[in-house]
Amino acid sequence: MAEAELKDLLATWVEGWASSRHYRTQSVGGFPAAQLADRTGDWATFAADPSDEEFARLAEFTLGSRDRILTVLTDDHLRFRTLADQQGLAVLGADQELMVMDFEGKDVEEPWLNDDELKLKTEIEERSATVTVVTDDGELAASGHVAVADVFAVFDRIVTEPNFRRRGLGSFVMRALTAAVSEHGADQGLLIASIDGQHLYHHLGWSDVSGVLMLKNPNNPDGPSLND
Repeated sequence: MAEAELKDLLATWVEGWASSRHYRTQSVGGFPAAQLADRTGDWATFAADPSDEEFARLAEFTLGSRDRILTVLTDDHLRFRTLADQQGLAVLGADQELMVMDFEGKDVEEPWLNDDELKLKTEIEERSATVTVVTDDGELAASGHVAVADVFAVFDRIVTEPNFRRRGLGSFVMRALTAAVSEHGADQGLLIASIDGQHLYHHLGWSDVSGVLMLKNPNNPDGPSLND
């Protein structure tokens, strides 16, 4: 994929992801950033295959606060791990993947929940939606979020609770979210998937776009995942 196209996809993903989580966004040196209001309150910056000079500037910003993180879209992990080491950043995660799917020819109607023990709840905002699957007693079984950015539906936090796995709820939630925002004209899906989620999304027809390398200030022993 061309560098410019990857940068555009990243900007779209950040817009949708931040919108679904109600994060404030800004530009840091020409790169998108989001304030993790429900986590650390600090900034996460994003870049697609930045140059050495661009990476150095982003690293300087990241090191300016203990809780900042830098996410780089790249399939050249060795290069950016080396740059991170040179700039004093530590690796937070390296097993996520930016993925995309074309909705053309796909079923975008609200799916039928074929389980009498469970029921679907859908909350729709202006250009986003939240789906939950619960038992009659109100126990959460699965959930997910989606927000429309440009012509993309950006999916986030697709979770099936441990006691309800292997019942097809992950696929069901994805279809329900797609149906919830179908009237907004989104004709493609976009998400960043964990290593576990990638298996589901490949099964559903999603394609890999780019690896994801997350970096942090080494003074912070922990750091948030994009999917938390």
